[in-house]
Amino acid sequence: MKTVYVDNNATTQAAPEVVDAMLPFFTERYGNASSMHSFGGGLIVDIRRARARVADLIGARPDEILFTSGGTESDATAIHAALQSNPGKRHIVTTRVEHPAIKNLFEQYGQNGYRVTVVPVDGQGRLDQETLLKSLDDDTAIVSIMWANNETGVINPMDDLAREIRSRGILFHTDAVQAVGKLPIDVGRTKVDLLSMSAHKFHGPKGIGALYIRKGTKFKPLVVGGHQEAGRRAGTENVPGIVGMGKACELAGQHLEDVGTRVRRLRDKLEQSLLRAVPRSMANGGQSDRLPNTSSIAFEYVEGEAILLLMNEHGICASSGSACTSGSLEPSHVLRAMGVPFTAAHGSIRYSLSHYTTEEEVDFIIAKMPPIIERLRQMSPFWKQAMEQAKAQA
Repeated sequence: MKTVYVDNNATTQAAPEVVDAMLPFFTERYGNASSMHSFGGGLIVDIRRARARVADLIGARPDEILFTSGGTESDATAIHAALQSNPGKRHIVTTRVEHPAIKNLFEQYGQNGYRVTVVPVDGQGRLDQETLLKSLDDDTAIVSIMWANNETGVINPMDDLAREIRSRGILFHTDAVQAVGKLPIDVGRTKVDLLSMSAHKFHGPKGIGALYIRKGTKFKPLVVGGHQEAGRRAGTENVPGIVGMGKACELAGQHLEDVGTRVRRLRDKLEQSLLRAVPRSMANGGQSDRLPNTSSIAFEYVEGEAILLLMNEHGICASSGSACTSGSLEPSHVLRAMGVPFTAAHGSIRYSLSHYTTEEEVDFIIAKMPPIIERLRQMSPFWKQAMEQAKAQA
């Protein structure tokens, strides 16, 4: 059975070119880049080249790129640096729809004496900018707002946010893990102070990420020890991962137009076809500006976990909008924040496409999904009750 993979916001296939670029650093050029001898120390050239490629993708300078183990570490490093560099400030601001890497981190800081403001969103996942700006004061150390949401794909107005927040002298961090490689990003125009990214979200390897640190931003390292990364992150350099991330960034820049046009068209075809074919369905955040590859569709009166199990029987890989992996019966915090009805939030499925997604795969999903939903609804007492109520009201 062929696998039809539309879970690219979870992780992506490593591009063949990325794998080829990495392989020599496992077997032939395996030295430690911090060594004095040329076999190891010579790898600094490869790290430098990769750093430049990462910087080029977001319009940064190479010396503004810090390599990390991934998006979660980049987020933690950014917040740690901001708070340690501004010890007198005890107020931090984020939103209700952040990834757990930020959401849970801010909750932890709140339990340790920091004042935390969590800004709401509307029914389309759009940030309440008025509430955000009113919350800022002289005690605010940092604001962290994701560039684009991992579940719905809703994009925040980063240019406006950066301008407003930085005009108040407050550090601005963005978790751009889902945006990098899918949207054109230029930190020369969008003046964020700190930006997190992760290679495996755009066809690079897992276990490697980066944090953009705008030149002049005060910084204190999270991981201390050796002198690596100009003293900003200790630990032996993950040279294969760094090289792979650099190559993935180079390829992502080349594929941005394809993602913004062909992949967007496939996303729209999938979404519109399913909304037409399946009654009582809706696109979460569908009226907002969204990532070109992401569609979150809520199918009322069915469980997301059951949908995924039947999709899996056809080899279709996607994600549920509910927290099925934790064993919780609660819908995701993102959909709750948006006020998605309980009957729809539980049946939300996220389809996230990639540069490798084909039209044939989208057509396959369009053919298989309506019977899956119909089968599950026939077994749902809630669906039968809803239909009886609709008939009575008619």
